[in-house]
Amino acid sequence: MKILLIAVNAKYIHSNLAVYCLKAFAEKNNQTKAQIIEIAEYSINQQPREILMDIYKRKPDFLAFSCYIWNIEMIREISNNLKKILPQVPIWAGGPEVSYDTKEFLNNNKQFTGIIKGEGELSFASLLSAYGQIKDVSEIKAAEEFFKKVKGICYRSSEGKIIENEEQVTLNLSLVPFPYEDINLFHNKIIYYESSRGCPFSCSYCLSSVDKRVRFRNLDMVKEELMFFLKHKVPQVKFVDRTFNCHHEHALAIWSFIRDNDNGITNFHFEISADLLTGEELELLQSLRPGLAQLEIGVQSTNVRTIEEIDRRTDLVKLKRNVREIGKGNNIHEHLDLIAGLPFEDYTSFRQSFNEIYELRPNQLQLGFLKVLKGSKMHIKAEEYGIRYQHKPPYEILFSKWMPFSDMIKLKEVEEIVEVYYNSGQFVNTLALLASEYEAPFLMYERLAAFYSGKEYFTRKHTRIDRYYILLEFIKEEPSEKPADKMELYRQMLVYDLYLRENLKSRPDFAGDLTEFKNLVREFYKKEEEAHIYLKGYEKYSAKQMMKMTHLEIFRFPVYDLKACFQGKAGRYPVLFDYGARNAYTHDAGVIVPK
Repeated sequence: MKILLIAVNAKYIHSNLAVYCLKAFAEKNNQTKAQIIEIAEYSINQQPREILMDIYKRKPDFLAFSCYIWNIEMIREISNNLKKILPQVPIWAGGPEVSYDTKEFLNNNKQFTGIIKGEGELSFASLLSAYGQIKDVSEIKAAEEFFKKVKGICYRSSEGKIIENEEQVTLNLSLVPFPYEDINLFHNKIIYYESSRGCPFSCSYCLSSVDKRVRFRNLDMVKEELMFFLKHKVPQVKFVDRTFNCHHEHALAIWSFIRDNDNGITNFHFEISADLLTGEELELLQSLRPGLAQLEIGVQSTNVRTIEEIDRRTDLVKLKRNVREIGKGNNIHEHLDLIAGLPFEDYTSFRQSFNEIYELRPNQLQLGFLKVLKGSKMHIKAEEYGIRYQHKPPYEILFSKWMPFSDMIKLKEVEEIVEVYYNSGQFVNTLALLASEYEAPFLMYERLAAFYSGKEYFTRKHTRIDRYYILLEFIKEEPSEKPADKMELYRQMLVYDLYLRENLKSRPDFAGDLTEFKNLVREFYKKEEEAHIYLKGYEKYSAKQMMKMTHLEIFRFPVYDLKACFQGKAGRYPVLFDYGARNAYTHDAGVIVPK
């Protein structure tokens, strides 16, 4: 009997931890040796017909889909067609998108045989054992006797009745085998890893709040498995623990371990509550190699009434203090989240939340929009809040009694601008200079979004360089027309930002003509001994080779010193960009100011 576990991921670089855990647990605990478990991973960017054909070619006897808000519509389509071409094959579903209101899902999706609810290792292994005791897996009547003993499933009987079994018992996380033994399967993919399950908090918009049974994987096992990733030099390991630092000793042990065993390559991602960080944890985090760790911090809102209503327990004063403290180390990428559409937060309140969090200078500021997930408290209270949302996944909010749809449109446009200009990290210095001309940061992004909308730029595709031209076009007009010397400063700041990221082969028009300084540049590189004083590690390279691997730009303002720029100190300021010495934290080129 061939069992096929199917994952349809949001991107090709993603992997699906759930199906690998199901496979590993079932193979270790299922006594039926005649069963072969295979995994098929696809992405939502593939054509459904392409996925359908591949599944058919694999000749499965049993199918199970891993279902989330981003893939459920595609899975419905694929499974419908699978039932037509493989009518004898039972099709099961599992995952957060089908674990709530299972009876309704099965009534509306006749192609599915049943659902594995919640965390599925125990139920999946028991289900396979049940199927192993019947000769014909398509014969539901014969299977029903065995299905009755499987906890945590909901299924359609031979008479068409939907039967929901009792809940599955809580699983000891340390009993789940390590799912990444064949690491070659994950080449060029993000590795997802869990050292705990469940969440101690009760945020009303989140399904993790439903499971309060927080469990931790044995620390010795965790360290052994992390060492496996480090030895294989995987690029990134993302912890999926809902609040990684809810147990201080657990978090300290893991952060200490990755610091002490750092391979200089692997990056670890953690989702944390910043206000829970202790002084000891902050000190440890600041000792990590730049680029070793990144932290995702869910702020959601700074409106106290909103925070209370969504059942979050957040000390905003401590959160801000700790975020600033981490930022001082210039070694950890901080990703802060806000959610638009929450109760008691109107456009003005959200703008205030944005400005407060922006002042913390996170590496990324993610503007998300409320998803009204089935089974969450937000779903139950949607009517009370006047919330209307999309009836299909991802169930994103359209409007509420506090936030009309017209305001949502404006925030959607601001979100895109923030993503392109702030979160890309490509315009850091130009944005810092420009923000000084506005009362508050949000106003700058709001005006830039309005500019894009007015020029119909949102409806067009743009290259990376196009974004620089558009920003320069905007700066000429906003917040007011500028004198020539001020525009020259902005132009040069854009050039500085551009060369921090890119060793360009062709120079864009806005970068200006370097003819006046070409002889200075040539002379610098020709004096190899002098150039090597600044370019450490380039001793074996010729002047010509160094010119290809670095870039020398002559500026009229000290663009590397924003305070000096504000004072308008025009002159001649050479800057050497070293692309062989990129900052592991920002990915910017090394910056050297030759004397």
